[in-house]
Amino acid sequence: MPDSQTLLDPQKFRDPITTADGQQRAAVTLGGLRTLWFNTGSLCNITCVNCYMDSSPKNDALVYITLAEFRTYLDEIHTQKMDVEEIAFTGGEPFMNPDVIAMIDEALSQGFKVLVLTNAMKPMLNKRDALKQIQDRFGDALSLRISIDHFTQEGHEHIRGQNTWPPMIEGLRWLGENGFDIAIAGRTCWDESEEQARTGYREFFASESIPVDADSPAKLVLFPEMDVDVDVPEITTSCWNILDVSPDAMMCASSRMIVKRKGADSPVVVPCTLLPYDPSFEMGSTLADAPDTVHLNHPHCAKFCVLGGASCSPD
Repeated sequence: MPDSQTLLDPQKFRDPITTADGQQRAAVTLGGLRTLWFNTGSLCNITCVNCYMDSSPKNDALVYITLAEFRTYLDEIHTQKMDVEEIAFTGGEPFMNPDVIAMIDEALSQGFKVLVLTNAMKPMLNKRDALKQIQDRFGDALSLRISIDHFTQEGHEHIRGQNTWPPMIEGLRWLGENGFDIAIAGRTCWDESEEQARTGYREFFASESIPVDADSPAKLVLFPEMDVDVDVPEITTSCWNILDVSPDAMMCASSRMIVKRKGADSPVVVPCTLLPYDPSFEMGSTLADAPDTVHLNHPHCAKFCVLGGASCSPD
């Protein structure tokens, strides 16, 4: 992976309203909550290089969301008559949460689509019987997005560590053989063009008989790298026209995420999947009371969403 040379100017991303050079900072208004994310906990079975979540077998800064807490938010969606279409789970590794199968089942039973982000390794395979029963009942209403950081074992294990490729392949094959609706998440840190990356993944999918369309941006999502120490421009209100980007296309225009911090009495709402730790982005404990406007006062907002054109949501 290439090394970045320019460090972030410490004057940037300090004021939520104004950029370092005195311009009005861009903001995004929630147009309608379509996807509600749940961070199931920051624990993971592996430690990846440059994980924006800092997930690892030791990081429990975000604790497991429980089924009871999860149901509170589903109840609020119904009582507030919100037009939420999809419930999505991220982590950490979601399948390490002991309540995740019950939460997936509950969401699907209530008519929501469900997306789960997973590394498809042992925690998922340990729940394969229950997962298959859910898939038999709900079909493609359940989708899983598997993290494969490169289409080669060498590249993937450079990020995820030695011996992470074979168990991922086992999980991926099992999902494909059993007819699950699957997508793949890769990374763009390899000094290769998007065309080269998609060609590489296409050949990999064919070699493993994995039913994923490498040419589909929704089925093969290639995420830009995120590093809060690397310089990135701040986004001003004038940037929307300059970049020909709409604020409505940003993840925080249609999504929110629920996290629970270690030691906290209850979960809180944050704007999106990228900002699970920053307390300045906490939006209260309920969806109804969370503010509608998000000021793009974080490097991830600029690098990942506005300039990178990326989103964790499937659309």
